[in-house]
Amino acid sequence: MIDLHEHEELMRRIREEIVDGLDEEMELEIEDHDSEATGDAAERHRERVRYFRELFRLQGELVKLQEWVAHTGQKVVILFEGRDAAGKGGAIKRITQRLNPRVCRVVALPAPNSREKTQWYFQRYTPHLPAAGEMVLFDRSWYNRAGVERVMGFCGEEDVEEFFRSVPEFERMLVRSGIILIKYWFSITDEEQHLRFLGRINDPLKQWKLSPMDLESRRRWEDYTAAKEAMLERTHIPEAPWWVVQAVDKKKARLNCINHLLAQFQYHEVERQSIDLPERERHSDYTRHPVPPEMYVPEVY
Repeated sequence: MIDLHEHEELMRRIREEIVDGLDEEMELEIEDHDSEATGDAAERHRERVRYFRELFRLQGELVKLQEWVAHTGQKVVILFEGRDAAGKGGAIKRITQRLNPRVCRVVALPAPNSREKTQWYFQRYTPHLPAAGEMVLFDRSWYNRAGVERVMGFCGEEDVEEFFRSVPEFERMLVRSGIILIKYWFSITDEEQHLRFLGRINDPLKQWKLSPMDLESRRRWEDYTAAKEAMLERTHIPEAPWWVVQAVDKKKARLNCINHLLAQFQYHEVERQSIDLPERERHSDYTRHPVPPEMYVPEVY
């Protein structure tokens, strides 16, 4: 039984969780114009401004990294793992937000189909690995076997043991082939996951994120903890170490992750050729044909 103060604090945090999803729409409104705000509201506004300014700076560096990767023919794979609602998707979104999807792409595979279940376990992941000049971000990866598949009983313990034997060699092969492999685990507390699930339940724009599997994972928190600990212990190798992102504070987690990611590369700004916009050709015999009125989208707004 929680008292009134605790209930109000919980509802405030749920509202903040919902507002966090709307911050993207406020990016062009971050100038200090809210002169009427006072107290906590003013401080939250200042924090939001500081966050976005630093995010924009880091995203500018990500653009430089992307151009360096493409220019030098690097091959980059970044894995994002963590519990449900840990903030992986939000971090991925901020990393890719300003980047060229032809250079940097996201892979988020669904559950394997009946054919894929009979394949070599890593087979459905290998087609998505990068060619020269590409970055691939996996929103969950082959580590599903050590996490959800193990906890939910989708595979046997002998399958898990084989995975633990195979994955270090698989990742060493990737690194020997010239792939830069970076692995992030987003870490949140029991209480924070509970709060974020409540936020999704109360936000119509995020309810789609809640699946029966998510709810079951909430019930099996301790099983996931044991699985995570085994995974980190047995797959933390020098060629591809794990990096743990403290993710209770979403905004700090995004900034810290991007800052750390940038530090993994000795990239430099690629010099661009100057661009001159050509004059448009005009032909005396050209006549623009009118578009039939019924083809236009109604201007409701």
